[in-house]
Amino acid sequence: MNYTNWHDIDYLQSGSVQQRAAYELLSRHAVLLRLAEFDPVLVGTFPLDITVHGSDLDIICEVYGEENFLKTVDERFGQYDQYVSYRTVIGGVTSTIARFWIEEYEVEIFGQPIPTRQQNGYRHMVIEARLLELGGATFKAAITRAKSEGLKTEPSFANQLRLSGDPYQSLLTVEGMSDEAIRMLFK
Repeated sequence: MNYTNWHDIDYLQSGSVQQRAAYELLSRHAVLLRLAEFDPVLVGTFPLDITVHGSDLDIICEVYGEENFLKTVDERFGQYDQYVSYRTVIGGVTSTIARFWIEEYEVEIFGQPIPTRQQNGYRHMVIEARLLELGGATFKAAITRAKSEGLKTEPSFANQLRLSGDPYQSLLTVEGMSDEAIRMLFK
């Protein structure tokens, strides 16, 4: 099974061309270091190596006191191209989001008052890593193809596995399944 330490992006250094480029960019701009007090984790397509043209760098953070977080992020990243920050409610949880561009990559910083390992973005990534490992190269190619056709990551996985309902919620139902039960989803 995949035992990647998702909290340390060093694993990207030995990954694909896209993963190495993401590592270099995040390191050169000290993005995670500048967010260190918020337990930042890079989640989504880059850690899983299922990037397509236009994939962004998604970073989740543990945030208590969204005003302070928003001020901190504004100060540290507000000078980047197309910077925008706002608060919204997602799944009943106040969420603080900042988006901007660093060179040719869009970056999204997402903060919630939930430990990063318990946030849905992190949970989805861990589930998706497991699915990619169990599904193999054919499954990974199908996910990447669906994403390149415009489907978001979680819907791509849900569609390939024929999970019904909201893809973001249905993907979480896989979390407690055994490997054997997951393999049945691929049939």
